[in-house]
Amino acid sequence: MKTTNFLSLAAACLLLTNLYSCKNNNTENAVEGKTEISAGKLSQIKSLGFSTDNIRKIDEGYLVEGDILLTDDNLAEPSTGANLNIAETEQYRTTNIVKSLPRVITVSVTNLPQVYSDAVNTMISRYNSLGLRITFQRASAGTTGNINVVGFNEGPSGGFITLGSAGFPTSSGQPFNQIKMNTNSAAYGSNPNLLYLASVIQHEVGHCIGFRHTDYMNRAFSCGSSGAGNEGASNVGAVRIPGTPSNPDAASFMLACSNGGNRTFNANDVIAVNYLYK
Repeated sequence: MKTTNFLSLAAACLLLTNLYSCKNNNTENAVEGKTEISAGKLSQIKSLGFSTDNIRKIDEGYLVEGDILLTDDNLAEPSTGANLNIAETEQYRTTNIVKSLPRVITVSVTNLPQVYSDAVNTMISRYNSLGLRITFQRASAGTTGNINVVGFNEGPSGGFITLGSAGFPTSSGQPFNQIKMNTNSAAYGSNPNLLYLASVIQHEVGHCIGFRHTDYMNRAFSCGSSGAGNEGASNVGAVRIPGTPSNPDAASFMLACSNGGNRTFNANDVIAVNYLYK
């Protein structure tokens, strides 16, 4: 996920099993690039229901809410009139989800250390254990999968560091095709933990197949004082998933901020994933 660390606390936090005991958790905010974005683009992004706080311009598009990539194609998509409920803390999906079910989504790993490949295998096992109409498998050797996990090396900036990022499904129903994972030692250390990497990749795959953050309406729940509040209201881009809880869900795999450790599907996440894909 593109979570970000408060580096002044990173060393202490990494020694703890649960980073909620640290005053500042891992967050999914970026801090640079807003000045490079036109007022028109900011308006488009806000109209889709995404926060423009701490937005960041990158080569592929715009990073919002810390780890979500919006491309120019995303911004050009017309509204479909989907209703949005932002009064509760529940699981949310994007307007676009993966179509043509059942289907197999292949995943490849390009030019990353073995632990990232092992983490992808763990992620695949976690999703496939749910018996969904989408299943994941590794792409054939030498080929690029429907989702390709790649690396980038970016150090800390402004007290934050990016861990990973991904985008949302296309309007034609294809999963987003790339997850970027930070290989800088300040992100995961010199010896990345397998289950932590798997949890981050699992979260980013959630975005690729259409999930937004569980605490969409109040990022401060998982991010603490560092998190923005409500991420914005719109008629597109954040559709509440029925059956998910109306109270804060501290263990969800799609929380806006990471706990810095192993986090997989909880019971409410399973309800949400089943609603879309079972």
